[in-house]
Amino acid sequence: MELAYYSDYAVRLVNTEEPARNKDALTSVEAVRDLFGGNQSAARRAADADVTRFRSVRARLRAVFEAADRGEEVQAVDLLNSLLLEFPVSPQVSGHEHRDEDDRPLWHMHLADHPSNATAGYAAIASMGLAFHLTEYGVDRLGLCQAAPCRNAYLDTSTNRSRRYCSDRCATRANVAAYRARKRLETERSDSTGRTEETTQDAR
Repeated sequence: MELAYYSDYAVRLVNTEEPARNKDALTSVEAVRDLFGGNQSAARRAADADVTRFRSVRARLRAVFEAADRGEEVQAVDLLNSLLLEFPVSPQVSGHEHRDEDDRPLWHMHLADHPSNATAGYAAIASMGLAFHLTEYGVDRLGLCQAAPCRNAYLDTSTNRSRRYCSDRCATRANVAAYRARKRLETERSDSTGRTEETTQDAR
């Protein structure tokens, strides 16, 4: 498992809430367990108390994305460092896959958590994954969707740092809204020009 994979843990958690729409999907222990994806052994550690703890970590991770989105690079790093200090992990070499017919392990880095609860384990992995992404690609690669009212988090991996939306759906919605706004402006200008011409002719 590549270290970059772990950054998705942060995005997955942050996007369980849509503040502008007053929506929150993180309302049960089942929702917490779903966040772990295929890591069922970690998911089984989740208990009812983790719902509140996960929400707390979510707010702190969103704050990292918000600071990055505002261009406040140092603050984003400081917020992320505070999470890393509170939720540490131990990098380990893992080889549970195989590279060839000789059955040799395919070695890669793995983040081993040592949690006291499910929240601590998830937060450790999410924070470290986000830290790897930030240091590899830059703070400006942490974004919040620009298609109002959506403010979902995303990680920009585009070659030209051009990503602005969390999904193709939001990108399409924003483009349609921009097109309609341009058409309204053109219509208003045309109407205004027409009225000006009529006033000029009446004055004559």
